[in-house]
Amino acid sequence: MSNISLEGGNAAIYDPRKVLQHPQFRVLAEGEKPSKDANIAAFYNPAHEIHLVEKPRPVPGPGQVLVHVRATGICGLRCAQNPDLTARSDVHFWQHGRIGDSMVVSDECGSGHESAGEVVEVGEGVTEWKIGDRVAIEAGVPCSQPACDACRTGRYNACPNVVFFSTPPFHGTLTRWHLHPAQWLHRLPNNVSFEEGALCEPLAVALAGIERSGLRLGDPVLICGAGPIGLVSLLSARAAGAEPIVITDLFQSRLDFAKTLVPGVRTILIQRNSSPKEQAERIKAAAGMSLAVALECTGVESSIHTAVYSMKFGGKVFIIGVGKNEQVFPFMHLSANEIDVSLQYRYANQYPKAIRLVNGGLINLKPLVTHKLALEDAVKAFHVAADPSQGAIKVQIVD
Repeated sequence: MSNISLEGGNAAIYDPRKVLQHPQFRVLAEGEKPSKDANIAAFYNPAHEIHLVEKPRPVPGPGQVLVHVRATGICGLRCAQNPDLTARSDVHFWQHGRIGDSMVVSDECGSGHESAGEVVEVGEGVTEWKIGDRVAIEAGVPCSQPACDACRTGRYNACPNVVFFSTPPFHGTLTRWHLHPAQWLHRLPNNVSFEEGALCEPLAVALAGIERSGLRLGDPVLICGAGPIGLVSLLSARAAGAEPIVITDLFQSRLDFAKTLVPGVRTILIQRNSSPKEQAERIKAAAGMSLAVALECTGVESSIHTAVYSMKFGGKVFIIGVGKNEQVFPFMHLSANEIDVSLQYRYANQYPKAIRLVNGGLINLKPLVTHKLALEDAVKAFHVAADPSQGAIKVQIVD
């Protein structure tokens, strides 16, 4: 287990040992076909194996809802040139087994936190949900206690006692039947699909960045990285009225994909033999000006430097991406140009906004799903997401 206490509160309710020590829990043999009504899930372990498991179907207790998970996105795409660029993701936990010192895969652990599904059973006291309701699942469940400063002030992403499904030791939502607190589900309108509901999780990440960056109508914006988070940030920045928008990436195919989403975006292919200052000059030339805001979605030090040098006096570099533990920044350039640098940890209060934007047609997430596989093929789906040659943007597992 990681160093998270499993005593008391939500941690005790969702203690993974209840599943791992249950007599019905077992790892399926490679190629074994599970029964149609089995509660299967995709798990990884300290040996960096990814496989299907069979586990008991949960029974909802007071305040809980049992959800048939209908769509789950795999978080993280592996970069061919830098395999470490999968941080804070399902793929990273599978292949590297840890993120920092507090999130460590030390036993069988369930994957998935980008999910939506259908209510199939409700527990005692649940009145806001009924069987058949369609919901998006917010995977981070804070303690919600008055004594918790983060929860009391509405910044519940900082709750020290959060249960974030799929972050070790807690099992994720990539399973057939998932048990969830009723108050952390969000109703999906009839015209929002399960696939779009699952994509509201990465959209929530982007929206938190847009909100905290202070982006305003007409701001010239740079987006670094055209992976899934960069692309949803692109869609969000366009919906927020940014103009012009420049997006960068190491792969022309991703930039071409970005153009299909937002035809007016200006693209810059990053040249590996160019310095950040040289890259920044190309970015500013494409925009026709220095940029006011950068949404940095890679967490790579050189990319952050490029963003810094692309900013106007008084600009802001907002780092959404996750990178190596210690980095060097161009301090005096930041200081002499009053460029602010801010960072982000997950999100808070974004799901209702994400669903409204999708429902209202302001953000179209559907093109992001490039691969769909059945729950029984979840292991294959992970390998597709981890293989850059497959050209995946977002791999989803449906049931």
